[in-house]
Amino acid sequence: MENSTIDLIHRHASARHFKPDKVTVEQVESIVSAAQSASTSSNLQAYSVVAVTDQARREKLAFLCGDQAFIKEAPVFLAWCADLARLERVCELRGQRQVTDLVENFLVAAVDAALAAENAALAAESLGLGICFVGAIRNNPAEVIDLLELPRLTFPITGMSIGWKAREPRLRPRLPIRAILHWEAYRPDHDPELYAYDQAMLKTGIYKGRQVPAPGKPEVVEDYGWLEHTARRVARADRAGLRAVLEKQGFGLK
Repeated sequence: MENSTIDLIHRHASARHFKPDKVTVEQVESIVSAAQSASTSSNLQAYSVVAVTDQARREKLAFLCGDQAFIKEAPVFLAWCADLARLERVCELRGQRQVTDLVENFLVAAVDAALAAENAALAAESLGLGICFVGAIRNNPAEVIDLLELPRLTFPITGMSIGWKAREPRLRPRLPIRAILHWEAYRPDHDPELYAYDQAMLKTGIYKGRQVPAPGKPEVVEDYGWLEHTARRVARADRAGLRAVLEKQGFGLK
């Protein structure tokens, strides 16, 4: 079952090559306005977004976000932030005290920010723009907080580069739906879908013909595919200092 919206969603691919052409203020505001229509917990709207267009500031962000060149190339960088600071003011105005020291409070704001960001991505792509989410905004969160002058009770959840595509990004296949969709209860047996997806990703050529020893069988050589790449990726302990920065920003995480 398809329609124009579903077709747009299926065409999504991360753009990492951008033209220098500007994105207008009106276009950015239209994108963020669409983001505001995303679902939000209890209508709290517990997020904010910082739009960065200044070249020098984007270059600093690029350095902090893994030194990725496309962040410098794209004319707009949006920093999507969990934001309980605005709700702190709401409580002050009404003589209440906001609870901010529970994991739930941070999750509400983080989910709100993520939902809004995805709406923004779809809105930008509907205008013909390319986007790339930037999880690496969490590589150096304390420095990003300083650069963007984020107040207490805010935290950068994800970045997003937006611009006019210099080339069409490569569309990558996704996992078979049976690995994702469970009816009535979680079904743990995903192996057939995982192996099928590994083969589908190998056909894209993104792993460039690399080979590795098979697990537990060093004498057997296998193609380096999605299974190997993903297992290595999630076996790393990345961004281990996030909790300390979150706590410094006022999120108790109890």
